[in-house]
Amino acid sequence: MSRRSSDLRRRLPAGCVEDIDRHGNVRIYYRAKGARKVRLRGTPWAPEFMAAYEEAKSGTSASRAVIGVGTWRWLCVKYFAECADYKRLDPRTRHVRRLVLESTFDEPIAPGSLKYFRDMPLSKMTSNAVEVMRDRKLDHPEAANARVKAIRQVFKFAVRRKQAAFNPARDVPYIRTGSTGYHTWSVEEVRQFEEHHPIGSKARLALALLAFTGQRRSDIVRLGKQHMKAGKLSFTQHKNRNRKPKKLILPVLPALQAVIDKSPCGDLTFLVTQFGKPFTEAGFGNKFREWCDEAGLHHCTAHGLRKAGATIAANNGATSRQLMAIFGWDSIRMAEEYTRRADQQRLAEDAMHLIEPRDAKA
Repeated sequence: MSRRSSDLRRRLPAGCVEDIDRHGNVRIYYRAKGARKVRLRGTPWAPEFMAAYEEAKSGTSASRAVIGVGTWRWLCVKYFAECADYKRLDPRTRHVRRLVLESTFDEPIAPGSLKYFRDMPLSKMTSNAVEVMRDRKLDHPEAANARVKAIRQVFKFAVRRKQAAFNPARDVPYIRTGSTGYHTWSVEEVRQFEEHHPIGSKARLALALLAFTGQRRSDIVRLGKQHMKAGKLSFTQHKNRNRKPKKLILPVLPALQAVIDKSPCGDLTFLVTQFGKPFTEAGFGNKFREWCDEAGLHHCTAHGLRKAGATIAANNGATSRQLMAIFGWDSIRMAEEYTRRADQQRLAEDAMHLIEPRDAKA
């Protein structure tokens, strides 16, 4: 425990606890036995903080347990319990979406207001209100956009159920980030990883599976010898398996087969932990992060290898349809992003000489 964290706990009023979110921000909650914890905003011991503390302590905030019909939180609770589309999401996606939505409940509708979004009537949930919730995350654009996306889905469900007249999030735009997402590995970075992790190591096996299948880590941790037959890998992609299952049959490249043949593999999965168990997605992500750091590739990720594979394939002449077949994309939009970049490079190389002025006498 850091000194700052320890000092903060000693300064907190009785019944208060601190929690650190995934971005490293410290949040303060009042927690009473048998009751849901209540977030307290402001600086501990400051007047506004103590007013919220006394409210929580006295039990006046206990009314939060009674969800007002027709409010924002009421609608979210119905969405969690009744929406078939939500229930069919992958467990991890479901968990993240729920956290995104619940994070809006305890936010005041305006700075210093004692009214919270959780109690806002649906009739007052306008596009402006959604923009306010989005803009609370301006410092983290991806989180801001995640809010808009999640709110859109809730109101899509509500409109279908006739519990809302319209979808106020539909016309709220996402924040343009200019980000290209995860860093795409270069060939030199792949070579650097290979030099640090030789064939026969789990790290090298992981790299080969990611690089030579083009699949997500959610599939990599589940692939095993039972998926191989007659030189091909046959499996159903884990993502969207409950909503739109996608079965892929991919040839096993010689480079991948050579690594598998010389690597220690598990019984049901190629990759196993030090205890001989299959990796979880999160566990594999953390372990691959360690392997990248050991190779001095602190900016590289497992997903970045998938992007590298698509880039290399496109540069080698793969069509959009071929990329869709390899990577399991349903939409051609993603594939065309890669082929468009590759086409630009090829066309420029073929035509760049035309930019030079020709000799008039020639």
